[in-house]
Amino acid sequence: MSRLDSVIRRLQAQRACIDHAIALIGERPGPVFEVGLGNGRTYDHLRARLPGRAIYAFDRQVAAHPDCIPQGDFLVLGDARATLRATAAARGRAALLHSDIGTGDAAANAALAAELSPAYADAVAPDGILICDQPLAGPAFEPLPPPEGVAPGRYHLYRRR
Repeated sequence: MSRLDSVIRRLQAQRACIDHAIALIGERPGPVFEVGLGNGRTYDHLRARLPGRAIYAFDRQVAAHPDCIPQGDFLVLGDARATLRATAAARGRAALLHSDIGTGDAAANAALAAELSPAYADAVAPDGILICDQPLAGPAFEPLPPPEGVAPGRYHLYRRR
């Protein structure tokens, strides 16, 4: 498979998982957390699908398209291991958290996901949904099957226990 085909499949899986997770949370109260704002594509998708919902984007630095940069307190800069916990404590635990932290370095991605897992557990409300590009392990989250058309392992869905 070409790298172009691979990125297209990843983006299709990402969109399908986000849309599926939105259906799973329904009207459940709570903000949405976007970890890894990047260029803002998934933040923009969440914003379009969840009008009126508080969406907080987390990243180390801003690199997003100008139209996809959250305003004011909705942009949280810094290390997510600390900023997620602080934001959840101040603004409420997330009904939905989307994490896209992959860099192309599998070992570094796995290490970062393991380091972030306790912060995700603190940030997501019970029965909340976590969507991520990296697999997680641990007792806080129950794996969910991907939506139809998404190959297992391509993207990951979890429910907070």
